[in-house]
Amino acid sequence: MGNQTQVSEFILLGFPGLSERYDVPVSIGLFITYVTSLFANATVILLVICNRHLHLPMYVILANLAASDLLFDTITLPKIIAKYWFGAASISYCMCIFQLFCVHYLGTLDAYIIMLMAIDRYIAICQPLRYSLLMTNKVTGLLCFFFWIIASIIAVVAAILDSNIPIYSKNKIKSCFCTNMAVTALACTDVTLEKKIIFCLAMLVLLLPFAFTIFSYIIILKAMCSRNHFENWRKTLYTCSTHLLVIGIYFVPRVFVYISNQVQLFLDEDLNVLLLCLYTFVPHVANPIIYCLRTKEIRRTLGKFFRKIVLSVGVMMD
Repeated sequence: MGNQTQVSEFILLGFPGLSERYDVPVSIGLFITYVTSLFANATVILLVICNRHLHLPMYVILANLAASDLLFDTITLPKIIAKYWFGAASISYCMCIFQLFCVHYLGTLDAYIIMLMAIDRYIAICQPLRYSLLMTNKVTGLLCFFFWIIASIIAVVAAILDSNIPIYSKNKIKSCFCTNMAVTALACTDVTLEKKIIFCLAMLVLLLPFAFTIFSYIIILKAMCSRNHFENWRKTLYTCSTHLLVIGIYFVPRVFVYISNQVQLFLDEDLNVLLLCLYTFVPHVANPIIYCLRTKEIRRTLGKFFRKIVLSVGVMMD
């Protein structure tokens, strides 16, 4: 391999086994997903920033989650949409490593922010008298900042490991964006050690927050079950079930894909990409709706905002 040179760019294949006649509906679906995520997450961020009565720990956490999801989709979706619409499937080596860093950075951050959100709900429901003491804006802000830093360190490790992998001839990435598994699949040497390190980091990132999150919701449901308020119990059960559905979509397929890759259980290429889209883009669209836009305070704020717009338009027309 001494006479070979490192590849300078990669080709994103998207869904590699999908017939070209499906390119238009797939690209439209991805575009709608991006626009919806962009609008929903940007709305959450702007509402929290612009309304002082939303400067509360729960909404600070939600704003951080929305910012992470918005950045993730902006870094990944426009490129794969451009591939389907304009044939712009190539991505430079440096941009691929940068995209890989951002994907693992923001994916890690999401896991820890979701865990923090579950802990916040646990304290609010099970320890309501201590909530204002334990979950202040300062504490919440520091925790979010800490998770942004920790996630960046983990992503740097992944990016450094992948940037040192020699890739000489293969340059077709069978995915919608650059990931660790997609890049290591192109390696010209044995990358077993790198795969083991990334797998251990992934399990640390996924299983620890997932366990804390599930444990928090179990305690919440147990606490509500012991109370004699049927309406509150039914409402909490509905809310927790929707939260757990999104959490399950985020964590379970991720863990399955990482374990499958580690034990060399090779999945169908298109199924692998479909799972990738399921556990990344679906939660990003669902998070602001499930966690934020359904809350009374946010709906009330949105109502006031739209009424102001209608009144302003009416005044301008007069």
